[in-house]
Amino acid sequence: MWELIQSNRRKSAALIVILALVLAGLGLSIGWSIAGEGGGFFGVAVAMVIWIVMLLVNLAAGEDILLAAAGGREVTHDDAPQLFNVVEEMQIAAGLPAMPKVYLIDNPAPNAFAVGLKAERAAVAVTSGLLARLTRDELQGVVAHELGHIKNRDTMFMTLAGVTMGAVILIADLYVSGMRFGGGRSRSSNERGGGQGAAIMMVLALVLAILAPILAQLLYFACSRRREYLADASSAQFTRYPAGLASALVKISGAQAGTLEVSRALAPMFIVNPLAAASETSSIFSTHPPTADRIRVLRALTGDVSLAAYEAAFQQTHDGAGVMRAASMQGATPIVTRAAAPEAPATPDPAQQWRAAQNLVQRSAGYFTIPCACGVNLKVPQNFGQPTLACPKCGAKHVLPPEIAQV
Repeated sequence: MWELIQSNRRKSAALIVILALVLAGLGLSIGWSIAGEGGGFFGVAVAMVIWIVMLLVNLAAGEDILLAAAGGREVTHDDAPQLFNVVEEMQIAAGLPAMPKVYLIDNPAPNAFAVGLKAERAAVAVTSGLLARLTRDELQGVVAHELGHIKNRDTMFMTLAGVTMGAVILIADLYVSGMRFGGGRSRSSNERGGGQGAAIMMVLALVLAILAPILAQLLYFACSRRREYLADASSAQFTRYPAGLASALVKISGAQAGTLEVSRALAPMFIVNPLAAASETSSIFSTHPPTADRIRVLRALTGDVSLAAYEAAFQQTHDGAGVMRAASMQGATPIVTRAAAPEAPATPDPAQQWRAAQNLVQRSAGYFTIPCACGVNLKVPQNFGQPTLACPKCGAKHVLPPEIAQV
């Protein structure tokens, strides 16, 4: 696994450099087209300044920005004990140095993602729909997949690559918009006596402004797809039960696409792309591998869930093509799969799971649930300001806990 993480780091660094060169080339061509040769170097400087500012903002508070954009609210162990226990178990199995923060997104679509430039400040976010639909084994598989991204440094790569890609798109959009309103025309062409050369550079800049974002996205998406397979392999290792993640992916991909509205920058971070959950196909513009393909590989794992076993299962389902380097599997010790965990109850009540998930949403929003003997659940906001509350159905009075009743 260490070799795999090191390989990920090297490839991430190489990709960031390539994306930075795309950004610099875009700045050079735009600056040259506007102000001549000297303007090219100024354009590179401006592009780098924009990139550095965006990078510093994300280094300082990137996780908070992404979680807020997804509508996540932090929850505590008292709010969601089973979810916290699952995250703690997988944190230990993954060997992460710190317990990730846990966030809840109020949305019926089942999905999850992880963020974190480093493991010490990582966080895992799950939707209420995920908690309402999955069994404990399935939830464990999803959480293990997300912690696999943290362990493999994928979350750091996704943040840095996303920032660089965002800078490319921002500069390209500004230039195209400027050209549309005549701002891209260079007044210095006549002064230089090189009107034809300026026109050529202007056309080149416009072509790069159109192609650079596409190239950046293709590089970003290509690496994202491979990392999903590696996170699936990590999940199988951490849980020793690949059937759990396979079953969870069936439920997640079967949910209606489009019910979870997120930005295109955030969508690749989810375990299944929420913008194409039901129709993810293999193409150069896909952020994830086909979900059916991921499920097929996981279900081919029998008896052993080591990296070598996952690679063998992948080759078996892909006509001999591999997804991992041989060096990462040298000396791999077989990891025996475990049996499914017994559910309590054996068949979870879907309606009860939905109610529990909605109660968790209410608590994370500052509301408390007070059950009444008549069957009504009273939703009371924090700092209600009254010591008691009467049930509107039966009239029974409930003494409120101090944390609810206080003003």
